[in-house]
Amino acid sequence: MKAIVRTRYGSPDVLELQEVEKPVPKEGEVVVQVHAASVNTLDWHIMRGQPFLLRTGGGLRKPKDPRLGVDLAGRVEAVGADVTRFQVGDEVFGMGRGAFAEFACAAENRLALKPTNVSYEAAAAVPIAATTALQGLRDKGHVRPGEQVVIQGASGGVGTFALQIAKAFGAEVTAVCSTRNVDQATTLGADQVIDYTREDFTKGRGKKRRRYDLIVAVNGYHPLSAYRRALRSQGRYVMVGASSHLFQALFQALLLGPVMSRMGSKKVGGLLANSSQHQQDLALLKDLLESGKVVPVIERRYALNETNEAIRYLEEGHARGKIVITV
Repeated sequence: MKAIVRTRYGSPDVLELQEVEKPVPKEGEVVVQVHAASVNTLDWHIMRGQPFLLRTGGGLRKPKDPRLGVDLAGRVEAVGADVTRFQVGDEVFGMGRGAFAEFACAAENRLALKPTNVSYEAAAAVPIAATTALQGLRDKGHVRPGEQVVIQGASGGVGTFALQIAKAFGAEVTAVCSTRNVDQATTLGADQVIDYTREDFTKGRGKKRRRYDLIVAVNGYHPLSAYRRALRSQGRYVMVGASSHLFQALFQALLLGPVMSRMGSKKVGGLLANSSQHQQDLALLKDLLESGKVVPVIERRYALNETNEAIRYLEEGHARGKIVITV
């Protein structure tokens, strides 16, 4: 079978399309014939081996596993021992190993049946980005109907899902994005849209200052104190990602956040870490997709042999929605 592999860490230039052996499922795994995969920030971090901490489990000097890619959608090709939820021929989506390939292995509990009303490409766009958005809003943000919610970075992969999921949970959503993405955010259901090139949502005085129940920073670049000022009493701030100065943002979220949270009723610096309940989350996302409350936004599609160009484009940081690999 054909698969994208790499033998060293580095830029997208290290990726090669090669013939490799078809995977064999272990106990509790299935082999998926991949129809589509999607590119995530996680993929290029793993590709480059950055931050260095990622190498502790994947090989310090070179990758232990040459394969790349996580998000996938396709048809079950084979099942391993003790697999009970799926059978050969089922259409599935979820997270596997080496998704940038014609076939990939996935643990049974990291897959769900594909929604019947969406394409393989749309389903492949969902797993990591939508699960991250869901867990940030529900598990860390504890979003409730009627609350005022800000999605900062509402135009990217995670942001477009966060905006729609927050609306599905009954929140009033303010989307923060650049000028070129204002119309997209409005189309996705945002109640208000703030163009960050013209207005800083954390600022304002007196009656002009708005305060929010929940801020989800998918593309955060403000200091933690600024987010705190923009929160209502009992408000919460969740950091999902940072556009620059990542380690500074992590430091603030992990160390300063708990300190600032103890100084009042506002909870700041809730750093998102994915839980292990992937299958339950995928099942909920399947329902949202089938109901039409969540619609994946796909900006670009690439062929398998163009995976390096897909990741190169994602690294530029201007993707609107998701980038999909069609296999």
